[in-house]
This record gives sequence, C-alpha cells and structure tokens, in this order.
Amino acid sequence: MTKMEVKTSLLDNMIGVGDMVLLEPLSEDSFIDNLKKRFDHSEIYTYIGSVVISVNPYRSLPIYTPEKVEEYRNRNFYELSPHIYALADEAYRSLRDQDKDQCILITGESGAGKTEASKLVMSYVAAVCGKGAEVNQVKEQLLQSNPVLEAFGNAKTMRNDNSSRFGKYMDIEFDFKGDPLGGVISNYLLEKSRVVKQPRGERNFHIFYQLLSGGSEELLRKLKLEKDFSKYNYLSLDSACVNGIDDAANFRTVRNAMQIVGFMDEEIQSVLEVVAAVLKLGNIEFKPESRVNGLDESKVRDKNGRN
Repeated sequence: MTKMEVKTSLLDNMIGVGDMVLLEPLSEDSFIDNLKKRFDHSEIYTYIGSVVISVNPYRSLPIYTPEKVEEYRNRNFYELSPHIYALADEAYRSLRDQDKDQCILITGESGAGKTEASKLVMSYVAAVCGKGAEVNQVKEQLLQSNPVLEAFGNAKTMRNDNSSRFGKYMDIEFDFKGDPLGGVISNYLLEKSRVVKQPRGERNFHIFYQLLSGGSEELLRKLKLEKDFSKYNYLSLDSACVNGIDDAANFRTVRNAMQIVGFMDEEIQSVLEVVAAVLKLGNIEFKPESRVNGLDESKVRDKNGRN
C-alpha cells in the first residue's frame, strides 16, 4: 500500500478532513469549517501535509497517555489520526535513523498553546528514547527546565493565565544511539517591559507571586520581603490571585526543578535575591530637582519624604 493510499483510507474514517491537502473545495470558509467540525468532536489536530495545526481546547483531553505514546511510536506519519506525537516521532526517527538534524518550529498567537506543544514534544521524545541512569538524568533535566523557564518568563494575560512572554531557540543534542546528551538555549528574548508595568487584568511574571506566596518565613526574612502583594508597586493587585493557579505549590516545584537542572543552593539563593531586589527597586520614588546645565535632575525620596 502506498503512502497516499494509507492517507486516503484513514481519512475516510475521520471527522472532517484530517489533511487539508485533500480538502475539496479548498477555500478560507471550508478551511475554517473543517477545523471547527473537528474541534467540535475533540479532534484538535489537523495536518497540512507535514505541518500540524493544533487548536487549543483550553481543557484536558485523554490523548497524551503512555498508551498514546506507544500507539504513535515508530508509526508512519499518516498511519494514525493527526497528533503532535506523530510529528515528534517523525522528527526523532529521522534524527536517530538517518542522522539528520531536525528542527520543529512552533508558532501561533498568545494562548494558542505553543508552550504546551513544546512540552508535549519534549515529553514524547523523553518517553521513546533510551533508558539508563545517565540518560534518565539528562531527560529529567530537560523536562524540568520548563517550570523554571515558565516561572521567570510566563505571566497571566487577558487571554491566557500561563502565557509565555518570551521566545526561545533550544538545541537538544543526541548521541548516535538517539539518546539525549543535553540541551542549550542559544537564543532567548524576554518581554522585559512587563516587569515594571502590566495592563489592567494581567500579572507580572509568575516568580514574583510564587516567591511571596510560597517562600518560608525564614527565606522572606532573609530577603527582607513581606507576603503582602500590596507592598510592591510592580505587582498588579487586581489579578494577583488567579483561580486555578497555586503560586505557593508552584514555587516549591520551581525550586525543586532548579535543583534538578543543576543550580547549587547558593545559586538559587542568589537568583531569589535578584528577584527580591527587583521588587524593592519598584518601590523607590523620586522627587524632581532643579535643572542643571539644561538637564532635569531628580533625587530619591524615602518613605518620610526626605532626600
């Protein structure tokens, strides 16, 4: 059976058309209608050839189980229903069997599900590659990099409670057997403006709320911080607490993940000290002074209004 025959026979049993290449007639209306039809039946993945379109369901679906991983493992790309696991498997097998570098580009608007898609790809590859103490340690480090990156680079926005406010280019290195050796982020771009100001209804980066909510009394005392969000100008108060987000539990997860990734205790403390310093810098107020040599001057005003 040829590849095209496999695609056609499978599509006959799908909701709508699983591969837009075979959509007839092809128009913007039919394209959107096909996506909607599939989405209404919890089919959130659709192909355009080798491209996977995913529509964020904003709810949990039972399609990422260990059984699903085994179902898509070492299968032809078009052999089963469209799934991000099929794309991950195709890329991994090409890398392992053909010794070809692979690149998976994940793009979409805010709230489209890019962060979750990247985690699904990484978790699939971790599940199907080799085993062993050293390999498992590397896999765990790669997976645990996600909560660390999300803590310092994700925030609640109007469209998404866990929106990535950064872009990254990550390389994962594999040996000749297809086992991961490690990873490196070679390009990283952060939305720095969010640190000092957030739109109404949005939050600053998660780490600030996590630290104040989950930090022990001893830790906060060392950092000279208070748990009260209202004490800090950089923290948006109208959405400081979000239903479904447990900042205290997430802080414990992040600290554990930092240890797994390889941060020493002293390094973790140093990072948290920087976070605390940023919060305190936001509380500094300035008072205008006279112009000197044609330039405006200002001085720091303390809580008592003195210079």
